[in-house]
Amino acid sequence: MIVATAGHIDHGKTLLVKTLTGTDTDRLPEEKARGISIDLGFAYLPLAEGGLIGFVDVPGHERFIRNMLAGVSGIDFALLIVAADDGVMPQTIEHLQILDLLRISRGAAVITKADRVDATRIEEVRDQVKALLAPTLLADAPILPVSAISGSGMAELKNLLLREAAAKGQRSAAGQHLRYAIDRAFSIAGSGTVVTGTVFNGTVHSGDKLVISPAGREVRVRSIQIHGKTATEARAGERCALNLTGADVESVRRGDWVMAEAIHRPTRRIDVRLNVLPGEGKPLKHWTPVHLHLATADVTARVSLKRGEALNPGQGGIGQLVLDDAIAALHGDRFILRDQSSTHTLGGGVIIDPIPPASRRSKARDATLAALESADHVTALAALAAEDKRPVDLAHFEAIFNLLPEIAAAAYAKAGLVPLGKDRCFAITQTRLTALNQGAVKQVGAFHQAQPQAPGIEIETLHQALAPELDSDAFGHLLRLIADQRQIEVHSSLVRKPGHDSTANSADVKLWETVQPALLSARFNPPPLKELAPLLKLKDAILKDFLYRQMKAGNLYKVGAERFYLKPTMAVLAATAQAVAAKQPNGQFTAAQYRDAIGIGRTLAIEILEALDGITVTQRIGDARKMRKDFVPILGSAEPAPPPPPGAVAKPQAQKPAAGKPQQRSPFRNNRY
Repeated sequence: MIVATAGHIDHGKTLLVKTLTGTDTDRLPEEKARGISIDLGFAYLPLAEGGLIGFVDVPGHERFIRNMLAGVSGIDFALLIVAADDGVMPQTIEHLQILDLLRISRGAAVITKADRVDATRIEEVRDQVKALLAPTLLADAPILPVSAISGSGMAELKNLLLREAAAKGQRSAAGQHLRYAIDRAFSIAGSGTVVTGTVFNGTVHSGDKLVISPAGREVRVRSIQIHGKTATEARAGERCALNLTGADVESVRRGDWVMAEAIHRPTRRIDVRLNVLPGEGKPLKHWTPVHLHLATADVTARVSLKRGEALNPGQGGIGQLVLDDAIAALHGDRFILRDQSSTHTLGGGVIIDPIPPASRRSKARDATLAALESADHVTALAALAAEDKRPVDLAHFEAIFNLLPEIAAAAYAKAGLVPLGKDRCFAITQTRLTALNQGAVKQVGAFHQAQPQAPGIEIETLHQALAPELDSDAFGHLLRLIADQRQIEVHSSLVRKPGHDSTANSADVKLWETVQPALLSARFNPPPLKELAPLLKLKDAILKDFLYRQMKAGNLYKVGAERFYLKPTMAVLAATAQAVAAKQPNGQFTAAQYRDAIGIGRTLAIEILEALDGITVTQRIGDARKMRKDFVPILGSAEPAPPPPPGAVAKPQAQKPAAGKPQQRSPFRNNRY
C-alpha cells in the first residue's frame, strides 16, 4: 500500500512519517537548513507478514504544489495532516481539494501536535476537519489526534495503517502492459541511470525491454530494487527503483513514464471530462491557459471547449486539452488543472480519450465519448458496439484501455464483434456483418442487371456505396469473408456474381473455342502472348484485348509478363503448392522444391509463385514461401499435379542468332570463374 501525506507547511508531516518508519524523508541539504520539505520524500514500513507500506511525504508550502501533485499520484491511502495549534489552513484546503479531484476515497485525518493544546482545542480542530471533509470522498475518514513527540495516538494510527494495508490487498497487475511513473532520476557510479517511481499498471521484470515515454527511447531494465533490496519484479501499486540501460540521466526526467512499447502513444490532445472547483471566482472559458498535472508530469496546455461554451464554478463538462508538449496518458487517468501562473487549483477531471482524432467534435464523436466514459473496457466496448454502423477501432481501443491481446480478444467476443483487416484494426458487429453481406450481394446483382456486359463492379464503387465508414483494408477483408461463402467473386479490382460471364457473345465464344484448347494443351508452360498469336493465326491486338477481358472476367490469370493460365490450371498449381508445403516440417517450401513438383523451369516456377502471392494464396518469407489461405474459394477445387517423370523439367529454349549476324564467341569461354 502506498500512503501519501497532505497538508499545510509545518504541520508535522515529515516528523510523523519519521516516527512511523524511522526514516527522515528530508534528504536535501536545503531542506535540512530551512527545516521545510521542498521535494518528495520516501519511507517504508515493513509488514510482519511480508510486504511494505510505502510513504510519500509531500511538501506543504504553496510554492511546491507541483511537487506535492507528483507525490499524490497513484497512491492508495491519504493522510490529511492538520496541526492542533494552527487548525485548518490554506494548503490544508487546497491539498484536500486535490485529493478529492483525484478521487482518492481511502484515508484518515491526523491532528498532529496534540501535546501542545488542551482537549477543548483538539475538539475544535476535530469539528473543523469534519466539516472540511464532509463534501468530499473522505467524509467518513477517521480523525485521529496524535503527538509524534510524546507518542500519544501513534500506536492507534499505526494499527489503522496496518489494518488498511491488510484489507487492501494487491492491485491487479493482470491483463495490462507495464506503466511506471518516474518521480526521480539520478546516476550511480558503476550502475548508470537509476529512476524511482510507482508501478501504475502491469508488472516489470529484470531484463524487460521497455520505452521511455513520451520520448520513445528504448531501454532495458538491468535490475530492480524495492526498499533497498534487490527484486526480480515489481507489480502495480508498488514503489521501486529501476536501473536502466539505454538512457543517460540527462535524458530522463520527472513526468516521464517507463512503459511497454505497445502503449507508447505520445499525445498533445486529450479528450477529458472537466470539473471546476465550486470556489472558483470565474467560469473556465475556451482557450484558457492552464497547467496540466498528470501523474508526475506538469505540462502547460489550453482548454478547448465547444463554441460558446464555458464551465461555471462547480460545473462539469466534456472538453479537450491541447498541450504544449507531448505526454503519455491512458483512459481513466485523473488529472489536476492549475491556473497559468500555477498559483491556485482550478479543477480537475478524468481522461476519456488520450489519443483523439484531429477532427472537430460532431454528434458521432459525442456518442463515442459517451461510450468511452465507462470506467471499464467491457462496458465501454458494449456501448461502442451498440452503434451498429460505426466500426470500432481496435488498435485505438486496446491502447487507451491498456489491454493485453488475450484480454482484448475475450472482450471482442463477448461484445459480438468481428475483427476485419489483415492487421485486425477494426471490428463490426455480427448484425452489421450480416447486413453488409446481404447488401453486397444485392448491389452486385443490381449492377449486373444494369450492365450485363461489364465484367463486374469496381471494389471502390461498392465500398463507397455500402460501407464508407470502413477503411480499404477492412472492406477488402469483408469482401473476402463474403467470397469465402461463394456469394460473390473478387477478381483484381472487380466484384461479380459467381459464374458471371461478361464475354457471352458469338465472336468471343468463337475466340474462346480457339484459345482455350491451346492453353489447356500447353498445361503449365503456355506460350507468351507474342508466340501464342501467330500459333493461333490471330492478330496480336485482337488476341491481347480478348485475353485481358477474359482475365478481368476471372477466366484467365496472367503470369509473368504476358503468359496466361486457365483458372482450373491455376487451381492445380495452387493445390500443388499446398501439397509441397504439407511435406515440409515448418510448412515452408522453396522455389526449387516447387519447380521439381511441377516439372517446369525455375524462372517460370518463380513467376507462378509470384502470381499466387498476388492473389494471396501463398506468401513469401525470405527465400521460402508458405500457404497464406485456402485457394479453393478463389480458384476452385483441384488435385495437385502428378509428379513429373525423371528428366522432364522443361528447359528454356536457346536463342538463335539473328539472320545474317555471326554468333559472337565469348572471350571468357575457356576461363573458369
